[in-house]
Amino acid sequence: MAVVPQEAIDRFEALMEGADEPLKRTFKNIHQGHPHESLIRFLKAREGDVAKAHKMLSDCLKWRVENNIDGILAKPIVPMELYRDIRDTQLIGLSGYSNEGLPVYAVGVGMSTLDRASVHYYIQSHIQMNEYRDRVVLPAATKKYGRHVSKCIKVLDMTGLKLSALNYIKLMTTISSIDDLNYPEKTLTYYIVNAPYIFSACWKVVKPLLQERTRRKINVLSGCGQDDLLKIMDYSSLPHFCRKRSSGSSKHLDKNTDSCFTLDHPFHQQLYDYIKKQSLDRASVAPVKQGSVHVTLPENASEGDIAKILESELENLRV
Repeated sequence: MAVVPQEAIDRFEALMEGADEPLKRTFKNIHQGHPHESLIRFLKAREGDVAKAHKMLSDCLKWRVENNIDGILAKPIVPMELYRDIRDTQLIGLSGYSNEGLPVYAVGVGMSTLDRASVHYYIQSHIQMNEYRDRVVLPAATKKYGRHVSKCIKVLDMTGLKLSALNYIKLMTTISSIDDLNYPEKTLTYYIVNAPYIFSACWKVVKPLLQERTRRKINVLSGCGQDDLLKIMDYSSLPHFCRKRSSGSSKHLDKNTDSCFTLDHPFHQQLYDYIKKQSLDRASVAPVKQGSVHVTLPENASEGDIAKILESELENLRV
């Protein structure tokens, strides 16, 4: 639906006033000072049905509280080698901004293997990317461009796509469901580029798993998509896999451009540094536990055993 009636927004807002305080607190991290826009997103996701939109947002807020999503940007994935493995196999990055100030996210669908970490870490990384976008990237774009920026553009690279990609369809479906239910209407358009012949077969499997509103936003471009994408963004914002040396074949990509997928890219360095700083800040203000300690010692415990037990109890107090 294109336009949401003001009456629907008012009814939705009245329903949200009855939410519990924990839900209201986490809603602030969603709307970032623009509550009406967030209500509109959820209304659009439920075709303007206020009752359904209210349930969707309420479920989202409960999910955030139960999974401590507000604190996920203070939980770095360590060690760094593990995080680098994730970045090397879950290819996504910020390549620039559109002419209207929308962040342009590049996604290497075809070359992502999702095989160097557990499902938990891939999902954590994806949610962190979403939260960083909503709490840092979009507010910064709003300030820079002087207008409220609440959506992004995603360019999906199908280079290297194989039927074996269907092996991790379950994980991709889980991630897609997280986005559909908890981050609705955050992407304006999905552009698919570099689609090989095998794409049609994979698309037949994936398409039914997507929400109809998501399918309507998908636009398959010819070749690497450079000519079409230059109509909405500058060359400097094009993802590296969309750049051609000339107007010839899209196979001749500029090899000198830096991949926005790598952990060494400025975007990922800023993201990881932000998460580490949030973690340190939270640790520095964590309350110190007070009170006495009751420790039960086994009979005939040696001095070494006693030392280990006391050390363990002291460690618990620091948590």
